[in-house]
Amino acid sequence: MASENSPLLAYRLLGEEGVTFPANGAGGPGGASSRKLSTFLGVVVPTVLSMFSIVIFMRIGFVVGHAGLLQALAMLLVAYFILALTVLSVCAIATNGAVRGGGAYFMISRTLGPEVGGSIGLMFYLANVCGCAVYMLGLVEAVLDVFGADATGPSGLRVLPQGYGWNLLYGSLLLGLVGGVCTLGAGLYARASFLTFLLVSGSLASVLLSFVVVGPRDIPLTPRPGPNGSSLPPLTGHFTGFNSSTLRANLGAGYARDYTTGAMMTFASVFAVLFNGCTGIMAGANMSGELKDPSRAIPLGTIIALAYTFFIYALLFFLSGFTCDRTLLQEDYGFFRAISLWPPLVLIGVYAASLSASMSSLIGASRILHALAQDDLFGVILTPAKVVSRGGNPWGAVLSSWGLVQLVLLAGKLNTLAAVVTIFYLVAYAAVDLSCLSLEWASAPNFRPTFSLFSWHTCLLGVASCLLMMFLISPGAAGGSLLLMGLLAALLTARGGPSSWGYVSQALLFHQVRKYLLRLDVRKDHVKFWRPQLLLLVGNPRGALPLLRLANQLKKGGLYVLGHVTLGDLDSLPSDPVQPQYGAWLSLVDRAQVKAFVDLTLSPSVRQGAQHLLRISGLGGMKPNTLVLGFYDDAPPQDHFLSDPAFSEPADAAAGESGAPALSALFPPPRAPGSPRALSPQDYVATVADALKMNKNVVLARACGALPPERLGRRPGGPPQPHHVDVWPLNLLRPRGGPGYVDVCGLFLLQMATILGMVPAWHSARLRIFLCLGPREAPGAAEGRLRALLSQLRIRAEVQEVVWGEGAGAGQPEAADEGEEGDFVNGGRGDAEAEALAGSANSLVRAQQGRGGAGGPGGPEGGDWDAGPATALTFLYLPRPPADPARYPRYLALLEVLSRDLGPTLLVHGVTPVTCTDL
Repeated sequence: MASENSPLLAYRLLGEEGVTFPANGAGGPGGASSRKLSTFLGVVVPTVLSMFSIVIFMRIGFVVGHAGLLQALAMLLVAYFILALTVLSVCAIATNGAVRGGGAYFMISRTLGPEVGGSIGLMFYLANVCGCAVYMLGLVEAVLDVFGADATGPSGLRVLPQGYGWNLLYGSLLLGLVGGVCTLGAGLYARASFLTFLLVSGSLASVLLSFVVVGPRDIPLTPRPGPNGSSLPPLTGHFTGFNSSTLRANLGAGYARDYTTGAMMTFASVFAVLFNGCTGIMAGANMSGELKDPSRAIPLGTIIALAYTFFIYALLFFLSGFTCDRTLLQEDYGFFRAISLWPPLVLIGVYAASLSASMSSLIGASRILHALAQDDLFGVILTPAKVVSRGGNPWGAVLSSWGLVQLVLLAGKLNTLAAVVTIFYLVAYAAVDLSCLSLEWASAPNFRPTFSLFSWHTCLLGVASCLLMMFLISPGAAGGSLLLMGLLAALLTARGGPSSWGYVSQALLFHQVRKYLLRLDVRKDHVKFWRPQLLLLVGNPRGALPLLRLANQLKKGGLYVLGHVTLGDLDSLPSDPVQPQYGAWLSLVDRAQVKAFVDLTLSPSVRQGAQHLLRISGLGGMKPNTLVLGFYDDAPPQDHFLSDPAFSEPADAAAGESGAPALSALFPPPRAPGSPRALSPQDYVATVADALKMNKNVVLARACGALPPERLGRRPGGPPQPHHVDVWPLNLLRPRGGPGYVDVCGLFLLQMATILGMVPAWHSARLRIFLCLGPREAPGAAEGRLRALLSQLRIRAEVQEVVWGEGAGAGQPEAADEGEEGDFVNGGRGDAEAEALAGSANSLVRAQQGRGGAGGPGGPEGGDWDAGPATALTFLYLPRPPADPARYPRYLALLEVLSRDLGPTLLVHGVTPVTCTDL
């Protein structure tokens, strides 16, 4: 067990007997020793105070007066329905594992990944910072309404000077008080929050009692300025006590102009104000790093706070609509003071609620900032936020957040920013719902929260409700916030983040891929939708990089598997040597920028390993149908790592600095010339024969290292120079004309060449197809048949007829009838005759490479040829290996003669139909 790598070991859950297990989520700032807050002090109190704030004292009359009691209650139900959906998602995530510091940010980032989590976490942080500033300014305005020199209320004391500078000074002093409490730690914050909770509760109790005890009274209202600057006639509001006539008058809506802004109120604008006061459900979750048991405290405390605040809001709505006429409700939002048994107690509640909401926002923002800094998503910018005290309090994050709030206070009025703050909160809530929805849809076995009162329906409805509410409150702010989130996510994606968190996207992809693989029924395959699915066997990628990229271009959206055989016997080894190699091969795929899977195996011989890979690679309807091999010749292997920019030393050095070993150290140097090979010529040809027996197509690639870099997509600047792609769709070792051009193998060659021409790097290449005419065959007949076939297959190519013998060994005898396709040995020729025929065919191909290009690859010198493009790649018909395994070395020697000095060449043998003429 000691050698196994299990995440449980990090939590010491697999320790010896007597080991004390840490509490859930131990790992926040300061470790378990800093987790001291209970459910009530750490979740219920801050959540209740955040959801009340100043709205419950200053906007109850606004909502009921404009919307009426029925619509106000409907708004409250809708708002709390949206919040309840998010709370269900929070409870599910919080009870599914250890929750550390950062609250909602931690939940989102560990589910949706660092890119989305980091962007939303930063937006949620800014929302808390701006929310703290809004509460501070609201508190200053509430203080100046009573004590300001310009106060207009009848009970104003008018002792404090007013103005922008004075207001900023008052806000800064109050912010200093709030920042000092938060800097001294979560314990002092909890005690201060509990004190303010008692004050707010006492104030609300006096208000509720006043509705019952205070008798009817007339309340004179402050005169309002008229449209031309003149004062309107003074109005009088009426507190009627419990009166059925007052209730009936207040049931319906009566939208009018807001006396504070002059704007005409609507359902959406009133609902936005109400909802803005309820966006504090994450206040308890933000304290996750200080909670004794966050997995229990967050869901329990948040649900209690949600139910309590809903009851108080609904009760105040009902009492206001039953006892106050519409004039009082619409023209005096602070009417609680006018009807209170002791008005100063209402002021104490207003100030305490504003202070507590400010503290909750500031300490929540600091915890989110500290979690962002700990995850190192934004680099050195957030380094100061990592500083913690000896007791685990992140005072560096507190001071940084305090400074940012102080900057926001310089803006003065934040009425327009208040909507943006609400939008940012809603984005975070939608992300929490999306996180829970993703976990539920992924059906991961490890997602088994103890809280079960949720489903994917509630999560999806929560996401939709939050998005709808965002655009209802402010379409511009909603669009801007989503754009900002996208830009931040793109920045974090480009920068790169930790990969050890576990991404739900991978679980979702697995779930969907498995589902669709089951639906990809091989019995329903049709030739119209055939595509190459390649298995490229690679010994050492240092010498195979060009082939690796060329195969990536040939796959045309199909499956591409890199296969490698490690020689050995598992019985004689202490552990599997293959598993540790996967990381290096996956890094190779990333660095080479190819879209390939990796499949490695252990086998006593390369041939047996190739058989394993041919049989078991892929899954369901996605299995390789074509084997790709490098050519077996005596050319010294080249180390392409030394010349390829993607594998240059700076890139390798960066990889080494990041903790991952450089690729140059993971793969051994290429085999020295003359050193023994892991694969014999006999086994090489036997591997080709095995693939054909398994009904797999075969491609042998020779001299791919001579391809120009732009043809492999490695030089994006400027278009590639025009070149030819030559196709010889007949067996040059048994030449024939006529119908032989449309056999399965010939069509496979045409298809592969056409696929290559669809790749952007090969768009400028011109496809040429060569017809070889026999000595007694009339010119033009075979060309006409081939052009008609190409027209039906929608293949654009240049067709050229070549008389067999012209420049290729005139006088060669006509081929005898084949006993077996491609089996030149059974055709009756001797070794010398077969080698001469292969040499003649090679000369013929080289001669045609020179036509149209002065000095093509391997082209003969001299000749009356026009200057033009050279041949970049040649497709040749690969004959079947002979039936007698003893003839395999001779077969390989003839292939070497056939493809000698042709430049980059693909010898192809197809055994499956690949195209048709039907729609």
